[in-house]
Amino acid sequence: MYPSPAEQAGNAEVFITSALHARVPRKVDYRHEKAALQDLAARMAGCPEELLPRLVDLALETTGAVTGGLSLYDEASSPGGFRWHCLRGLLEPFEGGFAPRDYSPCGITLDQRAPVLVQNPERIYDWLVEVGMSLPEVLLVPLYVGSELPLGTLWVVAESNGHFDREHARVLTEFASFVDIALRMVRSEQHLRQALDEQELLTREMNHRIQNLFAMTHSLVRMSARHAGSASELADTLLGRLGALQRAHGRVRSGFASSQVAPGGSDLADLIRDIMEPHEGQPGPTRCSLTGAPLLCGPRSATALALIFHELATNAAKYGALSTEMGRVAIDWREEGGSLHLRWTEEGGPRVECSPGRSGFGATLVSNSVTRQLGGTLRQDWRPDGLVLQMELPIAALSQ
Repeated sequence: MYPSPAEQAGNAEVFITSALHARVPRKVDYRHEKAALQDLAARMAGCPEELLPRLVDLALETTGAVTGGLSLYDEASSPGGFRWHCLRGLLEPFEGGFAPRDYSPCGITLDQRAPVLVQNPERIYDWLVEVGMSLPEVLLVPLYVGSELPLGTLWVVAESNGHFDREHARVLTEFASFVDIALRMVRSEQHLRQALDEQELLTREMNHRIQNLFAMTHSLVRMSARHAGSASELADTLLGRLGALQRAHGRVRSGFASSQVAPGGSDLADLIRDIMEPHEGQPGPTRCSLTGAPLLCGPRSATALALIFHELATNAAKYGALSTEMGRVAIDWREEGGSLHLRWTEEGGPRVECSPGRSGFGATLVSNSVTRQLGGTLRQDWRPDGLVLQMELPIAALSQ
């Protein structure tokens, strides 16, 4: 059982942060600090992947430390803890090492949200003893992305006791604060770029969809007219099908219009029925069969699934099973091992002689929606009776 964080921090022989203010500070070299910040700014603008390694290098140069690195919080670890990155000097062979979140100087530093000075921490942290580390004096400062999200700590090690003072702590805090701002700017730029890419994809998809809507409306008019006994019956039938098409189209609008999806989530079967309803012929048997347990989909996944099934249904109406009166589509799904296994099976359409040799935008849209938006896998089998498409989607992604 680990000592509590309070018990660790209360060890006055190891946690000696008060000594930073008792020691005579070194002479401040503001020109060097300015040059270091300019160096970090240049890395951020030109090579952001070099920002954190350069931060460690400058920390060692500025403080006269002999080794140092970053302890970055690893959310995937169990129990939670820190991974060592960008190590320099004597501890470089320990790159990728692990330190427990609640049993390390790094955890205390994040808890206190301030610089921490420790002396020979191996006296209370047995995991340091196990790897043969002896650290005379370690200065740590917290690294944050924004005001709340902890990234980890920047730390440097001196070769003897009594080395670090409050000016060392101040300059490392300045460096860490600058990197905090830089990382937030990089993250904001990435979010903006992603939003622009999604907007471009949406624009292309909507242009593609408008063309499909005209083609589908033409098909609906012809199909309705074939079975209508009167103008009034034709109008009622056609308006009903166009209304169903409108509801389906509403589900494939941009994720920004989250009101299109029920607050508690959309049931997968209901979502598919909305998409397939415009393709149901009247009179006659149901052209689309659904088999699977109830499954709620979140707003983001519902949008992606609506795009997928709308595209599959449109292509089936143009070229596949739904382009003939006797064609049928069977959709079934099951949960297994944290994944949803979903299958789309066409039969009764034009005989398939070979798989399409070229993928259009619609096929690309389906593939991107499955793999990129939902993190799943996709497999298509062009059988003589029609397309059989299988998807494996993470259940966790469907709840979003």
